[in-house]
Amino acid sequence: MKISVLDVKTLGNDLDFSEIYQLGEVTVYDLTTQDEVIERIQDAEVLILNKVKLHKENLPYAKKLKLICITATGFDNVDIDYCREHGIAVCNVVGYSTDSVVQLTISMAFSLATNLLSYDKFVKSGAYTKSGVFNRVEPVFREISALTWGVIGLGTIGGKVARVAEAMGCRVLAYKRTPVEEFTCVDLDTLLRESDIITVHTPLNEGTYHLIDQKRLTQMKDGVVLVNVARGAVFDEEAVTNAVLDGKIGGLGVDVYSTEPMQSDSPYQKLLHCDNVIVTPHMAWGAYDARQRCIDEIAENIKSFLQGGRRSRLV
Repeated sequence: MKISVLDVKTLGNDLDFSEIYQLGEVTVYDLTTQDEVIERIQDAEVLILNKVKLHKENLPYAKKLKLICITATGFDNVDIDYCREHGIAVCNVVGYSTDSVVQLTISMAFSLATNLLSYDKFVKSGAYTKSGVFNRVEPVFREISALTWGVIGLGTIGGKVARVAEAMGCRVLAYKRTPVEEFTCVDLDTLLRESDIITVHTPLNEGTYHLIDQKRLTQMKDGVVLVNVARGAVFDEEAVTNAVLDGKIGGLGVDVYSTEPMQSDSPYQKLLHCDNVIVTPHMAWGAYDARQRCIDEIAENIKSFLQGGRRSRLV
């Protein structure tokens, strides 16, 4: 069984692939450009990939291909219809990074709500030493337990964020198309109007594209803490940037961007000097434990396929 890993560098260089190496002859590439795809898929029976795009223009060259394993939950980079029509199995991995994403969400929200970056800068700049005062409590922050936390998108990740927020004593409001009894589910307008912290966990689709736009930003409380660990285009990035610069948003945390990596002309470039903004390079999913879990799941998917099973099969 010839197995090719097309972009291992996107997963990190610290993972144990021993389970996969036991399944066949494995070739590993750090990265694969679109121009290199055809050459690298021609002899493969199994492809493991993260961001490489497989479509009707390059897949016909993969004459021996039997299985595509996507090291992610999303699968929009693979032409599922083509694979279905040509008998190519496709698997993804679901739920492997929940704890990792929740951890970053909570870390961002707590840091921003507590103004940690400002306090850290005050000490590191030498201003604290020069002040002659034993403490500092400006900018003002409040206890998390006194705040209302709004969760947009109440899937596995959003649900766990909501439970953590409740455990900290927050009043939690959730926006979900199909309300559940576990949480107080409200319409989006109510959530935006009443929440002090808003974290976004919804998938990107026609209904959520620019879900947070200028109109909805005006509905939020002044000084709101806003965190996006979902998809970049769920935010109107220009409108969100302006809301930070105008003081409407008190704290912004962003791990995802409409174009990745963040481009030099991104509106967020205007915010890189701000102490109330945390921007990270789409790493919320990437705790070591989550990445290794993903590889282990891929190995199990391949084993299942070889045994005639349909574990994690999309096609």
